[in-house]
Amino acid sequence: YYLIFPFLLPSCAEIQSEHLAHTSGIFPIALTPCHPLDVYCDLGTSGGGWTVIQRRVDGSVDFYRGWDEYKRGFGNKEGEFWLGLDNIHAMTSQRRYRVRFDLEDFGGNTRYAEYDDFRVGDEAAKYQLVSIGTYSGTAGDSLAYHRGGYFSTPDRDNDVKDSESCAVRFEGAWWFKSCFFSHLNCRYHVTPFNKLTAHGIIWFHWLIDRYSLMKSEIKVRPY
Repeated sequence: YYLIFPFLLPSCAEIQSEHLAHTSGIFPIALTPCHPLDVYCDLGTSGGGWTVIQRRVDGSVDFYRGWDEYKRGFGNKEGEFWLGLDNIHAMTSQRRYRVRFDLEDFGGNTRYAEYDDFRVGDEAAKYQLVSIGTYSGTAGDSLAYHRGGYFSTPDRDNDVKDSESCAVRFEGAWWFKSCFFSHLNCRYHVTPFNKLTAHGIIWFHWLIDRYSLMKSEIKVRPY
């Protein structure tokens, strides 16, 4: 695709606005002049121009991973993946970004949540969820609680709960505090209801904490 893209643009929004692509797929962008990166561009949802940073659909990729893997990213951008905290920080630290959470339950019902000022700190700041901005959408606001939280993984406990690690107890990685109202990086469950409360892909203000969602997708777009 370097024949198609003689120079790299900084986001999927520019790829769409410059009419270099019309359908969703994987394209190269330049997070910085020296940092090219292949990303999945969603050019259809709510006006398009979204860079997808996380996707869960079927449990084919294990999200119970350590700090270094969440830092770098993992998975398959055509399927389940995490783009990487370094990449998310590099993207959201350059200018203002909107973030969108698309969610689907096992009945095919969908909801979304958007926030208009999404910013993640660097590794020295423990990838803090510095800002999320104002909520809009249909899923309910399950991210506000996490504003200011530090990212935790099973091998790096940065939550504020003294007695235990939220990442270990709930088998995932997120901006935990004590512990969460949303958690989209937990182990995947093939049925919605689980014996263990709050285990699964959770968005509490839609389907509380005993229901694990079937699909989630997190995407960002310049504001």
